[in-house]
Amino acid sequence: MSLQEKTRVVLLACGSFNPITNMHLRMFELARDHLEDTGRYRVVKGIISPVGDSYKKKGLIEVRHRLEMARLATLNSDWITVDDWESQQPEWVETAKVVRHHADLISSENNSDDVDTVVCGKRRKLEQNTIICQSSSNINTKEDSPHLNLLCGADVLESFGVKDLWKPEDIEEIVGRYGVACITRCGSDPEKFINQSDVLYKHRKNIHMVREWVTNEISATHVRRALRRGQSVRYLLPDPVVRYIQEHSLYSVESEQKNANAILAPFQRYTSSN
Repeated sequence: MSLQEKTRVVLLACGSFNPITNMHLRMFELARDHLEDTGRYRVVKGIISPVGDSYKKKGLIEVRHRLEMARLATLNSDWITVDDWESQQPEWVETAKVVRHHADLISSENNSDDVDTVVCGKRRKLEQNTIICQSSSNINTKEDSPHLNLLCGADVLESFGVKDLWKPEDIEEIVGRYGVACITRCGSDPEKFINQSDVLYKHRKNIHMVREWVTNEISATHVRRALRRGQSVRYLLPDPVVRYIQEHSLYSVESEQKNANAILAPFQRYTSSN
């Protein structure tokens, strides 16, 4: 299959990134390798979209810090970018809406003859959220628009089964219309969960299961715990992120109690509407 015949894919990762870790970045590389190894896809862009402060998750520090750490973590990447649209909305935005927003943006950019982002020269201006690209000889048509996949861990896939955390129609849209690239973790059994879920089984061909054979169990929760205890987190996070955390004295015992008594935004929204 020629380069032009392969389906171009954009990977979108939504989450807290509290803080962003090397494993978050590794997920993009794993998914790209897996998809391109099939011979059917060409991954052209990765997008990190941190959730806003209104998500109300316990220990979630201000998004201005999480955005800056994500920006620092991806400075040397030629294909992974950081987007602040989700985090700047006045209220929490459902993941399905975030995916829809980026899919529409990709489609509109493609219709404007924007070029393949894999050959783009990036100028990072997070606040303006712009990407300046070099010219290309390939003019894309609407039919050639890159396909968006939600990139996530197995824990996110399994969270589809948590009552009032996701709207059923959102799960249907994300998996059925867009698709998911799921990175498995040690001890998780996403295949079993897919088999037990009617909607996931229905769209199982849209779920790319990506095995991480070199196990890496870096957890942002464990990183925050180490930071609270004054322990080193070097080599768990990119060095610029470690320096930023130190310079701003982030992740203390006090910060971990932020939103401790708050109701997580999805539960607050969906339980109140039932």
